Amino acid sequence: MPDAPFKSEFLQTMQARGYIHQVTHPAELDEAAAGGRIVAYIGFDATAASLHVGSLIQVMMLRRLQQAGHKPVVLMGGGTTKIGDPSDKDTQRPLLTTEQIQANIASIQTVFAKFLTFGDGPTDAVMVDNADWLDALGYVEFLREFGVHFTINRMLAFDSVKLRLEREQPLTFLEFNYMLMQATDFLELERRLGCNLQMGGSDQWGNIINGVELIRRVDQKPAFGLTTPLLATASGAKMGKTVAGAVWLNADLRSPYDYWQFWRNTEDADVGRFLRLFTDLPLGEIARLEALPGAEINEAKKVLANEATRMLHGAEAADAAAGAAEAAFEHGALSADLPTVEVKAADLEAGIVLAALAHDAGLAASRGEARRLAQGGGLRVNDKPETDANRTVTEADLVDGVIKLAAGKKKIVLVKPV
Repeated sequence: MPDAPFKSEFLQTMQARGYIHQVTHPAELDEAAAGGRIVAYIGFDATAASLHVGSLIQVMMLRRLQQAGHKPVVLMGGGTTKIGDPSDKDTQRPLLTTEQIQANIASIQTVFAKFLTFGDGPTDAVMVDNADWLDALGYVEFLREFGVHFTINRMLAFDSVKLRLEREQPLTFLEFNYMLMQATDFLELERRLGCNLQMGGSDQWGNIINGVELIRRVDQKPAFGLTTPLLATASGAKMGKTVAGAVWLNADLRSPYDYWQFWRNTEDADVGRFLRLFTDLPLGEIARLEALPGAEINEAKKVLANEATRMLHGAEAADAAAGAAEAAFEHGALSADLPTVEVKAADLEAGIVLAALAHDAGLAASRGEARRLAQGGGLRVNDKPETDANRTVTEADLVDGVIKLAAGKKKIVLVKPV
């Protein structure tokens, strides 16, 4: 970091809101950002039909870039997904077909328009697919043109490779090529779009450095890298992982209500940090909210949930989720916006053990946890505490066609027979 404070609005904002972990050539990048428009990209591989909330910080980085008057590039990994990024992985990802990758890209793309303005203007975001150039590369040509700029010694020193080898997990030659391909992406975007900054999570630092050095060596042009800290909650849990699974950004995989609840359940110590990273609220207002004493911090959590949900799903969905939560938790009422878990009518007729139902509904990580929750009075059926998790839930528990199942003060699902 430079000795003096950053001069550019972009890096000032990134630093004040907690996005910066590592940056190459910080003073030079600051000069470039203060003196004109920079073009920056982040790559997103299409390994699933949706990004999850762990990727949201990357999307927000592009948003901050555009808000500061610069141009964001969203790079979809139609080519690199065919290999799979070995960073932070113990095993090779399952290889997807071209058709699966393209279907995933089509699904993922819908999220970005919620956070970025796309178009043909100088600061409008653009989306490109690295399959456009990687698929056309001949292997011998690729190795002759780019392979000479990478040494095995250096590649083995990067964490993405070193950690896999230290754990005695196999690293395929296919995956070993990933960092060369990512560096080629940066060079290609520099040549096509004038892109001079790559951003990403800190697990991408080695890959980003390769691209920076390749551009500076081959094209003798300035290039920069910037990473964010890998996010974890205050208790050490990986960001975006819950009992019910990944917190997906696509509404068809994670309902707006569940998304709102994820943010509402933020740990007290994380509220200020998440407000800075994942909302556009002014820093002064965030400072006021994170300083709320005692139980009042819950109001800050509601603001976080409202703002994050509004940004992704829109104001109407955020208001509906907040209203459903208030009705369910503060007034004991049901709402169509509450998450619903479907069970077979025949299974409910025969009877389902409460511990199994709580686990299957995502309210507990295991049946054992559901039993412990019940013993402590934290498991409720239709608002009535149930201390016996081995009791059978049947059709007799239906109220207006559903069963209201709750764990603690923050989790409610409706069980519906089909």
